[in-house]
Amino acid sequence: MAVVTPWTDRRTPSPPRIRARDPSPGVGACLLGGVVAATLGLGVLVLLVMVLWISFPYPDSGPDSVLHLAAALWLQAHGVVLVRTETLSGVPAPVGLTPLLTALLPVWLLHRAARDAAYGDRADAAEGDDVPLVGARTAWCGVVVGYLGLGAVVALYAWGGPLRPSWTWTAVCLPLVAAAAAGAGVWTAYGRPWGSPSRRKRRGLERLPASMRRAGAAGALERDGRLWLRDAVRAATAGAVVLVAGGAVLAAVSLVWHGGAARVSFLQLTQGWSGRCAVLLLAVALFPNAAVWGAAYGLGPGFALGVGQSAGPLSTARLSAPLPPFPLLAAVPEVGGGPLRWAVAVVPVAAGVTVGRFVARAACRDRARDAAWSAGRTAGAVVVAGMVCGVLLGGLAQAAGGPLGVAALSRFGPVGWQVGGAAAGWTVGVGMPVALAVRAWRLRKCGKEEGPKGGRRKGEGRKAEERDEGCRGPRWWRGREPRVAAPAIPVVSPTAPEPLQIPAPAPRTDVPRDTAWEDPDLKPYEALPPEADPFPPALPKEPGPGG
Repeated sequence: MAVVTPWTDRRTPSPPRIRARDPSPGVGACLLGGVVAATLGLGVLVLLVMVLWISFPYPDSGPDSVLHLAAALWLQAHGVVLVRTETLSGVPAPVGLTPLLTALLPVWLLHRAARDAAYGDRADAAEGDDVPLVGARTAWCGVVVGYLGLGAVVALYAWGGPLRPSWTWTAVCLPLVAAAAAGAGVWTAYGRPWGSPSRRKRRGLERLPASMRRAGAAGALERDGRLWLRDAVRAATAGAVVLVAGGAVLAAVSLVWHGGAARVSFLQLTQGWSGRCAVLLLAVALFPNAAVWGAAYGLGPGFALGVGQSAGPLSTARLSAPLPPFPLLAAVPEVGGGPLRWAVAVVPVAAGVTVGRFVARAACRDRARDAAWSAGRTAGAVVVAGMVCGVLLGGLAQAAGGPLGVAALSRFGPVGWQVGGAAAGWTVGVGMPVALAVRAWRLRKCGKEEGPKGGRRKGEGRKAEERDEGCRGPRWWRGREPRVAAPAIPVVSPTAPEPLQIPAPAPRTDVPRDTAWEDPDLKPYEALPPEADPFPPALPKEPGPGG
């Protein structure tokens, strides 16, 4: 029988528990995440409206009307058009201008809720483990259903207030915002993948004509095509950010330029610090809209200020009707302006240069000159980036405007398709030569760093190799197989002394046969020396010389 001791037991440890990605658990948590996201967004608006109502010295409504107003504002933050029933003429007036700053709150809450729902319960997760536990479809559906469930209740409650939601816009905008924001959150949780299309999509591409199938295979099926599309989308996003930032700068400069008129309109609206705080909060919430309006002004189409009235660098007709008193509307530039009117073209030019530089950097990302994008591929990326940038700016322009009433105020803000077309034209027109020029300069720089006859210039040495960002070695070396150095053969010195020959120890034959070595399953290296006796027997003393 084998002898097993605590020192000789070497059992193989069981493998760590692998947490499988099971889509079934976590449905309740996903639903709860959607409900919590909707509750938090609604609670912030209710708290803000209640504070303003309490601070107002002459309130003419009760808490019930305040709650109805907060519910209507929460729906308006999702792009829902409200209908104002209490008007002087008795005709219901639509209110479709959505403050974009308030729209950021539900979008951010939905994004965060979907991301956390995909991760699931992280209580038993190891340190540094960021793999989602819940399936993407389960997390997305759970958050969207929970959010829309509470949204339907809020819409029914807001129907009894002075600002009633339009059921058509509620059925379109609320699910669209919830689905898009939750999808972005789940996509972020899974690492923002740009995976290959599914088998069903591949079969769909196979049914297309030959030319369209080749284009789809080059852009969607191959890995290089997906990377090319991702770089184009990133360049378009950078261009859209530059356009909106430039529009914000134009709006701020115009507001400072018309500071006197803005101050007068601010003081005319209401009396008391509570009312002025409300106007100031509304102006801050609408400043992102003003940034998009400034971008539309810089692009050329401008924006509408009512039926038959518009403001833009190309418009020559003066406003026939006065604008409503509001600080941001007081900053609308007048017709004319001379050279200052054409200075706004700096914004779209900067956006086009940004897109061109992003595309050129992606074209020469690889340090091999032969691996750089061709001129046609680079130009195609600029065209795709311009189209995507146009879609982004057109969507923002459409969301930043809307009706503020009937008749003259039924058209207010920029027109989406006009702004999108202008953004695409500016981006492609400016970005195309910039991308091709930067690409050619990078490739030429790679060629200059190569010396005559394929070698480096004299004196560069190691620093020249470190600066080589566009190519890998001289031209004569490309395409050749690297030379394999012959292994070095050690040479023994004739005067070196011969190594000493140490005989191996002879095996011991005095080991008793009745030990643990008789176990065939016990390996020699598994045996450890026995534990030393802490109380060894005393040795007999040797007799002394006198004894």
